[in-house]
Formats: sequence, structure tokens, C-alpha cells
Amino acid sequence: MSITTSDVLKALEAVNLPDGGPNLVRSGRLSEIVVDGGRVAFSIAISPKEAMALEPTRAQAEAAVAALRGVDQALVMLTAERSQTPPPRAKTATTPRHIPGVRHIIAVASGKGGVGKSTTSANLAVALAQLGQRVGLLDADIYGPSMPKVFGITEKPRLIGPRTLEPVTAYGVKVMSIGFLVDPEAAMIWRGPMVISAITQMLREVAWGDLDVLVVDMPPGTGDAQLTLSQQTPLSGAVIVSTPQDLALMDARRGVAMFQKVEVPILGIIENMSTFICPHCGGRSDIFGHGGARQEAEKLKVPFLGEIPLAMQIRTTSDSGEPIAATDPEGTHGKAYLAVADQVLRALEAGKTRPAPRIVIE
Repeated sequence: MSITTSDVLKALEAVNLPDGGPNLVRSGRLSEIVVDGGRVAFSIAISPKEAMALEPTRAQAEAAVAALRGVDQALVMLTAERSQTPPPRAKTATTPRHIPGVRHIIAVASGKGGVGKSTTSANLAVALAQLGQRVGLLDADIYGPSMPKVFGITEKPRLIGPRTLEPVTAYGVKVMSIGFLVDPEAAMIWRGPMVISAITQMLREVAWGDLDVLVVDMPPGTGDAQLTLSQQTPLSGAVIVSTPQDLALMDARRGVAMFQKVEVPILGIIENMSTFICPHCGGRSDIFGHGGARQEAEKLKVPFLGEIPLAMQIRTTSDSGEPIAATDPEGTHGKAYLAVADQVLRALEAGKTRPAPRIVIE
């Protein structure tokens, strides 16, 4: 039996807001309901002060939908819009909460899209696993999740508790992505609070187990997702991905500045699509330039982690769901990712991390 939006709405008519309030359908608080086979996801709009009071309503709504015939998995989130009136300029502090069993969390970020951040995240995670680490990979790029494609994963994560998902393992890496839970053709038309809620749930409500490193593939840019992750999670550091061209380096510079602002150590900069070597004649072409990221790292006084070439093999293996660091680790490109992973691991083991600082935002 296939589930429909109408079925979900009918079930939610039995869920009322606290203190004699209307049911959820009549309340006007529901987001668009996403139905993907046996998976259902939606959010309930709240004000920040209502979070505690409406948590039982969220749980009741999730249970009501999960009980429907044909529903394999229900995901219901509370999302809070920010007040239109800015609060007084008082200092607030947030202490990041540790994720049980996870030793290090690193963010892989870029100041702009299109620089190969997700491909780099996937191959970095695989390379870390090949170096003997227990590795997880969180695809936090909500608007453009790509890890199901890059890892060739078609199965869905299992629900192993009332609200806990089991990540899918591929090439020795535990992977979680919003792409597992929604229609791959659907546009993610989500407001910022819903994106943040989804990232938080994928961090906190996934059975990661014991991990040495959790790699987080961040959305491009320097917005709410990066700030929220930095505030709520004790990041051991950030890796910035950029191409050598000046336009990309300008955005990479902003990414470095953002993480430094919230006191997240910069593990280093990677120059992606560094040089193209013609497979036919062996000639070298610096299509996007060369050496720009290294110079930028020196200028910013942060480590330079290495160069990843612009290579057809990296593109084809990613498109086919077979990361090159896994399928050809002894090749030129696989070794490039292993060298980067080794530098990242050395930085983590050297203690270039932070002990869950208090981040102060004015």
C-alpha cells in the first residue's frame, strides 16, 4: 500500500496542540509534507520559546504517521523562525555538546560551490579509513546531497530505535545523508531553521558508534549551517577546499575567516582541480591556474594539505559510485588523497584541536 499526503494529513488531524489548541492540520504550522515511498518527512513551525512545550506534540505527530500502514520511516522536526526584531546586543555563549563515541569531527568546507568539495570529502573519508581509522561521513549539504551517488548507495538507513537511524556503510565508511530520506529528484525548498534542524538530527540521532573521525561535508558558503555546526559540535578542525583561480580563492579566504571567527582550527587548505595532465600526450595544462591555494595558505598562515589534479578518472569514479581512493589507492590520484588524509590525521594526532570551547557571539 502506497502512502499519500492525504493519509498523513488525516492522521495529523488527531494530534492537537497543547492547552486545547487546534489540531496540527488546522494550526497552519505544517510545512510541505514530503512522501518518498514509505518515508515521510515534514516540520512543525514554532517560536523558539515553544520548543520544550511542543516536543511532546512533535513526538505524537511522528508516532501517528509512523503507525500508518505503508510508512516505513517518519521524520518530524520542529523549526523556529528567527524574530524579525533583533535582540539586544548581549553576549551569549554556547558550549558544543560532545557526540558519544566520536573522537574527532572535521568539517570539509568551501566558500563557493563547484570546487569539488563533496568529491574531496568522500575520498578523504575513504583515505582515512584506509589509514586504519574508524570513519563516518555526514552529508550536511542539504540542498545538494551527493554522497548516495558518490558512494553508489541505493539502500536506505534502518530505523533501529524510536528516533535513531543506522548509517549505511560503504568502502569502510559509515555514511548518512538527507539524500537517503527524500526523493532524489525533489527540490529541497527548506528555510534555514529546517536545514539546521535536519543537520542537528543527523548528527545526534544517528547510531555512529565508535569513530576516530567523523567527516562532515558542509554546504558551500559561510551561513547558518556552518555557524550552527560550530556552535553545537566540538569541531576538531576545518578543511577548506578551493580551486587555484582567484575567484575561488576569494571565497576560500572568507571560509577560513569564518571558522577562525568561531574558534575552529583550520587543519589546512586543499587545492582541487590543480593541474590537468593529458592522458594521450602527457602534456600539462593549468586550466584553473596552479599554486594559488598554496600561496593563499602561506599568506593566511594555515597549513597547505596538498594538490588534487583535475582528472577524468576522479570524475568518472565519482559518477559511478566508486571513489577513486577506494578503487585505485595505489594510483596517482588515490595516493594524492592518501597524502592529504595523512596530513589531516597528523594534525589531529598532534593535538591541534580545541577542547570544546565556549563560543561567544556578540
